[in-house]
Amino acid sequence: MLIRRQRAVVAVALSAVAVLALTACESAPDKGDPQAGASTGNTVVAPGKPGEPARRISPEEAARLLPDESPNGADFRYAQMMIVHHRQALTMTALVPDRAGSPQVKKVAERIAAAQKPEIGAMEGWLKTNGGPREQTGHDHHSMPGMATEAQLKELGAAKGKAFDTLFLKLMITHHEGAVTMAAEVLTEGNNVLVEEMANDVIAQQTSEINRMRSL
Repeated sequence: MLIRRQRAVVAVALSAVAVLALTACESAPDKGDPQAGASTGNTVVAPGKPGEPARRISPEEAARLLPDESPNGADFRYAQMMIVHHRQALTMTALVPDRAGSPQVKKVAERIAAAQKPEIGAMEGWLKTNGGPREQTGHDHHSMPGMATEAQLKELGAAKGKAFDTLFLKLMITHHEGAVTMAAEVLTEGNNVLVEEMANDVIAQQTSEINRMRSL
């Protein structure tokens, strides 16, 4: 994950370089200096390597220095599968108000629903921006890490009170652990910085929620 963060920092730095021209390049040349006009133009400043000075390059060359962050198959697979994963979490949290006995469990469920609904919207928006969902081969949604089975969901829907609380926490902890696994995988296999940011958010948020649920 550290390598991916470093790549993002480099991308941001180069993006800034690509759009910031020297003030001298944009101002009128000094009439008292006949060489001033020759040193100005449509150029930008690129930072040098450690120990090396900055250099002037063309906007086109600056653009070529930016890393390719176009989405790959792993990015699309993550977004599409995580939407399904999050929707099951919302199915589980929807049972809580009428069946949970613990106020703490109810609060946890509210936080989970409040976080995952907008995350689904963000991933759906990302897919739309990038051409829509792609056909996935060799990946069964039911085999995603942490997904509850139909039998487990049926058992949860039939439980109430303390029995519901215990089963809900057990299933949701496993569900969150699966989401963290999926997010860690796309950080290694994906290529798009926006998917990387979403995956890092999932890891941070759901790891915190796992710890909170284990304490109940």
